Amino acid sequence: MRTCPPGKTGRYAGAVADFLRFLPLSGRARRDERVVSSDRRRELDALLGSLAALTDAETAWAAFATDAGLTRPWRGADGDITRFRTAVLAQRRSIRVLSRSLAAALRVADDLGVDLAVDPMTCGAVALYAQGAGPFERRAVVAGHTVRATDADWAFGNGPVLEGTALQIAGFLLGVTDTPPRPPAAASGQPELAASPE
Repeated sequence: MRTCPPGKTGRYAGAVADFLRFLPLSGRARRDERVVSSDRRRELDALLGSLAALTDAETAWAAFATDAGLTRPWRGADGDITRFRTAVLAQRRSIRVLSRSLAAALRVADDLGVDLAVDPMTCGAVALYAQGAGPFERRAVVAGHTVRATDADWAFGNGPVLEGTALQIAGFLLGVTDTPPRPPAAASGQPELAASPE
C-alpha cells in the first residue's frame, strides 16, 4: 500500500493500492525488446514456404490467394509463385493477414490430402488472435478454459484445461477443422471409481 505524501489532502489522500505491480508484465526484468514487432512477415514467409513445399500448382495458389485475401499481389505476380511471395512480403503484415493465410493454407493442404508444417509459435499467435476474433461458436467452446498446446510451450485463458496440438487448436479456432481441443487424458495409474451399491 502506498500513502500520499504528508501535507497532501483531498479525496485521494488515503491509502491507495499499488495495483500496477500485479499486472502480468509489470514485474518482469527489463531486457532488450527491439525485435518485438506486430509485423508478421517472418511468420508469413515461413508459412508460404511450407505451402510451396506442398504444391506448385497455380490453381492451388490462386485458391490460397483468394481465400487469404491476397488477390492483389497474386494478380500482380501473373501466377508466378516467387513473385507472389515477394509481393506479399513487400509490406508489413498483421496477425489478421497471417490468420487468414493460415486458414487458407490449411484448406489447400486438406484439399491436397497432405499435412501442412507450421511453426507451433505461429499457431499460438494465430490461435490467440482467433480466440478473440474467430467464429463465435468456436470461441464459445474455449471460453472459460485454459487452452494449452501439447507440442509447444504456450497456453492462454483461465479455467479448466483443454489441450491439443498447436495446429489443431489454431485450425479449430479459425473454423477450418472440426476437432476441438479436449480435456487432458486422465493420469495413468489412477484407480477407477467403484460403482455405488444400489
